[in-house]
Amino acid sequence: MSEQYTYAVARIRALEVSLFSNSTIDQLIACQNYHQCLQFLEEKGWGGTDTSGDAEAILTREEEKIWEVVKDLSIDMENFAVLSYPKLFHNLKAAIKEVCTEKKNRHIFYDDVAIPGDEMLEIVREKAFTRLPDYMQHVAADAYETLLHTRDGQLCDVMIDRATLDAVYAAGKASKAQIIRDYAESTVAVADIKIAVRSQKTAKSIDFMKRAMAECDSVSVDQLSKAALSGKEALRDYLMGTAYAEGAQALLESPSAFERWCDNRIIQTISPQKYNAFTIGPVIAYVIARQNEIKTVRIILSGKLNDLPDDSIRERVREMYV
Repeated sequence: MSEQYTYAVARIRALEVSLFSNSTIDQLIACQNYHQCLQFLEEKGWGGTDTSGDAEAILTREEEKIWEVVKDLSIDMENFAVLSYPKLFHNLKAAIKEVCTEKKNRHIFYDDVAIPGDEMLEIVREKAFTRLPDYMQHVAADAYETLLHTRDGQLCDVMIDRATLDAVYAAGKASKAQIIRDYAESTVAVADIKIAVRSQKTAKSIDFMKRAMAECDSVSVDQLSKAALSGKEALRDYLMGTAYAEGAQALLESPSAFERWCDNRIIQTISPQKYNAFTIGPVIAYVIARQNEIKTVRIILSGKLNDLPDDSIRERVREMYV
């Protein structure tokens, strides 16, 4: 098994060279305007022959390239399933909303997942929930009925988001790969902290928080929700005593500093994997690093499009893997 990864990791090592470093990101931010940014990206080989000047098409093409690389490595795609759960559950959410509210929304589905948009819509329309993976069946039926009878879109979102976290966590616990275990733990804990922060700001009840948060080892849902209920100081104090103390500091700084910390924490979690040459670790780390890179470029392009000052864009920018 490790020999197969040796080849894959060697390929990934060669590709890591073209990942954007923090200084490349600085160059992108330093571009005079939005169009110059696009030009810079195209010079770096981003996009394809038919994406010229179209930011969304360029970013979509880059996302596709990630999975083309992975398929070339002949590694079982099941190893990457956990990374696609958010998109898969997003498709479920979008399909339930479309079927229950009869609102036609274009371009709201992801097609680069196990169940693309059209298939998900068909499953929900026919209420054929047994065609879904085990970890989706129960919440699909519940969220469908909930939205149909209560018309409460937020409640439907909360149910599906919670199921996403539970699925990510269960996959982490079941995985033999250390990186997936670490990734799942960090992802769920950071999501719980985000929920606590938002709930504190919007004065949500403890019942709401406990329904939205997923259990994990590194934070206590009970203590986190009680702290959020007591206010910003209590929330910060609780976080200071966990592995996520840096998040408490970012929270003090600004909302965008906190959002940035949330993503950086995931990158910090996967960074040690660079050195595990005989495992799948570096390959999964590369996929997450590429997704982080695309997300960061999207933030910069959005800032340029809205004429934000460079300092304001820089405050939102994520840490790079290389």
